[in-house]
Amino acid sequence: MSERSHSPNTGVHQPRPVPGVRAIRITVRTTHLIAFGALYGGHVYGVGAESLHPALLATAATGGALMTLEMYRTPLWLAQIRGLATLLKIALVVSVALWWNARLWLLTGAIIIGGISSHMPGRFRYYSIFHGRVIGGQEAG
Repeated sequence: MSERSHSPNTGVHQPRPVPGVRAIRITVRTTHLIAFGALYGGHVYGVGAESLHPALLATAATGGALMTLEMYRTPLWLAQIRGLATLLKIALVVSVALWWNARLWLLTGAIIIGGISSHMPGRFRYYSIFHGRVIGGQEAG
């Protein structure tokens, strides 16, 4: 492994550094929450699907930016519960196109998964299903 991704002395996973990563994460995540809030609220209040396209695009773009940042910093993110939770949220949101009448349940499920996975203890968030143990979790930003 490269010295960027794994500390030879401690065995602790170290993500690639990104200057200003904390500010980037906060800004993009806040924008993502605003966009998804507009999308969800539009569905709750019966706004027409066409009118919700900007919110859907903003949600997808900001979510994609967050995923790209996390995968760049540590590709292991995809194997951790935090990455898997994100993939499940994406699957639920995409499922709206297939099961339109269940869209509020699907979007609510995405919110619930996001809320739980974002605030669960590191021993769960950083658990890698491929390694069978916690990897990482001491990240800055």
